[in-house]
Amino acid sequence: MLRGKRNPKLMLYLDLIRWNRPAGWLLLLWPSLAALWIAAGGFPGWHLVTVFTLGTILMRSAGCCLNDVADKDFDKHVKRTANRPVTSGRLGVKEALVLGAVLALLAFGLVLTINRAAVMWSFAALASALVYPYAKRVVSMPQAVLGVAFSFGIPMAFAAVQGQVPVVSWLLLLGNLFWVLAYDTEYAMVDRDDDLRIGMKTSAITLGHWDVPAIMGFYAAYLLIWSLLLKADEQGALFWLATLVSGGQVAWHYLLIRRRTREGCFKAFRLNHWLGFSVFVAVAISYL
Repeated sequence: MLRGKRNPKLMLYLDLIRWNRPAGWLLLLWPSLAALWIAAGGFPGWHLVTVFTLGTILMRSAGCCLNDVADKDFDKHVKRTANRPVTSGRLGVKEALVLGAVLALLAFGLVLTINRAAVMWSFAALASALVYPYAKRVVSMPQAVLGVAFSFGIPMAFAAVQGQVPVVSWLLLLGNLFWVLAYDTEYAMVDRDDDLRIGMKTSAITLGHWDVPAIMGFYAAYLLIWSLLLKADEQGALFWLATLVSGGQVAWHYLLIRRRTREGCFKAFRLNHWLGFSVFVAVAISYL
């Protein structure tokens, strides 16, 4: 009987943190792991891999809690998000914020097992995560703000391995920011009609009919910057094979989004974690 009473609430919490949609945290994980490999010049050790993997899952889940609270009055006007737990009233704002705070504290506990530099940079990472949900009200390209938040695992990785954040980490962050701009603009294209109606600002609205060319340019900038930083001209055949697979996925995304259908754009967004994985594979191979 008790089990029957607990399950509905548990399912609401799991729905709130998007537990059944791992693509979200994978988008954060792959660049963070790639940065760990680059910072360490190879495999960084199981401790750091475990901390960054679990920390990514926890912080993404905490971010979902905050985002749903911040957007609860907007989400009810968007077809795709109207039934989210907080928006629909099935979970209270306080419950969502408490869960988010607990998850963030657990992630911070993991960071405490690394070093002082990682701990200090974790506050900047948290600040960027807190700013994004409210940027959509005032910034015409809030995806750029999300790009910083979703890329902060990169300087965190360098801080964890080297105890410092060198220039190369910020260049990698810049490249990754272009990737976030690409996939989150695809995501924004899904809700463009609803966002226009409620006055939400997104890159899909700002770019207008230049959305698809811009996305292709963002993808190209991402792959080019990372390839240059990895000194692609010095790499072997396996690296180039992984890079070719990445480029092939970008071409596939163009086919998915060129007609701007909701289904095609959402599918392109959801499959982006495979692009991140293939870039991570290229990075790992380059240090074999």
